[in-house]
Amino acid sequence: MLSVYAAPSPACQNWFVTDRGVRVLVVDDQAPFRVAAKAVVRATAGFEAVGEAVSGEEAVARAAEIEPDLVLMDINMEGMGGIEATRAITVGHPGVKVVLLSTYDADDLPDDARSCGASAYVHKERFGPDVLEEVWRGDGGFELA
Repeated sequence: MLSVYAAPSPACQNWFVTDRGVRVLVVDDQAPFRVAAKAVVRATAGFEAVGEAVSGEEAVARAAEIEPDLVLMDINMEGMGGIEATRAITVGHPGVKVVLLSTYDADDLPDDARSCGASAYVHKERFGPDVLEEVWRGDGGFELA
């Protein structure tokens, strides 16, 4: 029996997942990064790639449809960007953990990245199985809260 637990934020008290693994939605407007991120998810024990989206609007719709446990969210996308989409997902689905991913240095993140409801930020170059596990547990990435 698989058991994964991440220390929840006050807004999210249900990050306990059993049997099915951590369900991950990958959101990025660049196909090569979506492919790479899904490969990382599939290579990480206890994680399952259950969907992808290419825009913030699609991410919000897919999150409602597939109810992921974790969303890996690009920041810069046409239309609704990742920060706005993160805000919509975390308000509408407080049990979903969102991790922002981009090529920004942490010091150069847009100001509203820290207040959009995301639990962490990870530079895309750092993203791999170990980092995925760390951000799920709550002890990896750049903490936004």
